[in-house]
Amino acid sequence: MKRFCRAIVELFSEWYLRSPTSEDVAQLLNIGQQHGFPGMLGSLDCMHWKWKNCPTAWAGQFAGRSGSPTIILEVVADYDLWIWHAYFGMPGSNNDINVLNSSNLFSKLAQGIAPPANYIIQGQEYTMGYYIADGIYPKWSTIVQTISDPQSPKKQLFAARQESCRKDVERAFGVLQSKFAIITGAARYWKKEVLHDIMTACIIMHNMIIEDERDITAPIREARSVPEATVEMAINENT
Repeated sequence: MKRFCRAIVELFSEWYLRSPTSEDVAQLLNIGQQHGFPGMLGSLDCMHWKWKNCPTAWAGQFAGRSGSPTIILEVVADYDLWIWHAYFGMPGSNNDINVLNSSNLFSKLAQGIAPPANYIIQGQEYTMGYYIADGIYPKWSTIVQTISDPQSPKKQLFAARQESCRKDVERAFGVLQSKFAIITGAARYWKKEVLHDIMTACIIMHNMIIEDERDITAPIREARSVPEATVEMAINENT
C-alpha cells in the first residue's frame, strides 16, 4: 500500500493536485458569479485526522481539540467538490490561522505569478479572487468570512448565503472520508511521510472520481443571489 500511494503521488499529483490555471480560474469565477459571489474561487477549511500511533514524544505537540494526537489537513474545494489545494502535516495543537500561515496557499499570489482573476462588482473592477471561510480566519482581502451576529436583513442574507457556499468544503471532507475508510479511522502508521502519501493519494483519487463523474453541462443548483452591494461590503470590510 505504501508503494501504491507513493506511485499515485508521483504519477498523478501534477494534474490532479495542480493549482488553478487561467481556464480553471475563469470557470471558478463563473460558478461564483452564479452563486451570487463574484470573485469566489472556492471555500477554505481544515479537518483533523486522528493519529493512533503517534510517537509518545510528539503526543503533546500533536494533541488536537479532542485531546488525542491529530494531524491537520487544509483544503480548498469548489462547488463540484474538486480539491484545488491540500496542505497536510501540521500538528493538531495548531489552529486554522497557524496552518494558513504555514501553507503555500497564497505563495503564487505573493510572487505575482497567480492567474488573473478579473471581475466587477457595482461597477468597480477587482483583480484578486477570494475564498469563503469561517470566522476564525483573518480579515484579509483574499478571504471573505461570515458576519458574526448579523443584525440587519442585508447582513443576515449575506451570512446565510456565505455559510451555504462554505459548506462545499465540508461536503468535500465528508465525501473524501466516505470513499476512503483509511482516513475515516485513526492513522496506524508511525511515520508522517507515509501518512502524507496516504492522504495525498486519497485526495488525488478523489479528484479522479470527481473528474470522471461530474457533468460539466449540468446546471448549477439554484441559489438565491446575494446583492452585489452586500458582497462588495464584505470584501471591503476584509480589505
